[in-house]
Amino acid sequence: MPYTARWIDATEKDRFDEFMARHPKGHVLQTWEWGELKSRTSWHPWRLIMEENGEIVAAVSILERKLPVVGIPIFYASRGPVLSWQDEKLFDALLAEVKKLAKKRGAIFLKVDPDIPSSDKQLENYLRSHGFKSAETGKGFEGVQPKYVFRLDISPDEETLLKQMHQKTRYNVRLAQKKGVTIRIGTKAELPEFYRVLKETTERDHFLVRSYSYFEDMYDLLYPAGLAELFLAEYEGEIVSGTLALVIGGKAWYLYGASSNEHRNVMPNYLIQWEMIRWAKSKGCTLYDFRGVPGNLTEDNPLYGLYRFKKGFNGDYTEFIGEWDLVYRPFIYTLWNRLEPVYSDVVKGIVGKIRHIGKNKGNQ
Repeated sequence: MPYTARWIDATEKDRFDEFMARHPKGHVLQTWEWGELKSRTSWHPWRLIMEENGEIVAAVSILERKLPVVGIPIFYASRGPVLSWQDEKLFDALLAEVKKLAKKRGAIFLKVDPDIPSSDKQLENYLRSHGFKSAETGKGFEGVQPKYVFRLDISPDEETLLKQMHQKTRYNVRLAQKKGVTIRIGTKAELPEFYRVLKETTERDHFLVRSYSYFEDMYDLLYPAGLAELFLAEYEGEIVSGTLALVIGGKAWYLYGASSNEHRNVMPNYLIQWEMIRWAKSKGCTLYDFRGVPGNLTEDNPLYGLYRFKKGFNGDYTEFIGEWDLVYRPFIYTLWNRLEPVYSDVVKGIVGKIRHIGKNKGNQ
């Protein structure tokens, strides 16, 4: 029986999310709510389901955005599509439907970065044979979504998980407890305090952060759906650390982390991770994803400390298959690939100048 393909609207939101929750490759970044979040940042979401005998067997949330300079749209399926990758006929059918929409919208290409390890050569061969091009950048965390992560199987009991940690990590978890650090779930009213600490973190570690409104939108959209939680670490009545976690089905992700410049010696970041792991277990999760770490693992890498911190919890260092582009308009795709590095450098230069001016004003 052939598959039935349908682009759906909000009347099928719950059914779409239920599929994401129960599928082994379901991901928060493919949920209805995540698409709504991105719709507030210049993206337009499209949701496709593939059905067989009335049951959803594949789904994808595609984000559309017009590129700067050229003003033509691209498609991006963040950590998608979600389906059994071994079923090539199903994937063929899904791609055919996406291509129809791409032709209608004039899209240049479809970018995918599925939740599949790089060891899966069958999928890589399939992507290559169907016209996908590797879109590796070799910068930062190697893509729009991290290519390298630490993932921890949290199905063992808590005592076993603690024993399996690096000795120093386990010591720091217990030190934070001994020093009186407490971890609790935060409320929306405390989101500004989390953001304040996050700004401290970005200024200390020299990276950019989204606007406060983005985090407010994230909370408003994901929290009511049970997809997100805010954690706060307190010491002597002060909020010294905070995190945002995502969860769906049996999987949880550490998305954002913030730590104050004060009281870092009481190790709140270690305890907050441990409490997030315990929370994920209470939700029935068996996988905890620490998210991005650098691909270059030498100690002179500026991000090596982040790698060492996450490694201490004994997760598996995982390399994903990376980003792949299915090109619909080759000439414009080639043109954009030549323009994009120049455009990015200009934008980064402007942002850097703004931050420098702001810092100087703050010192006056």
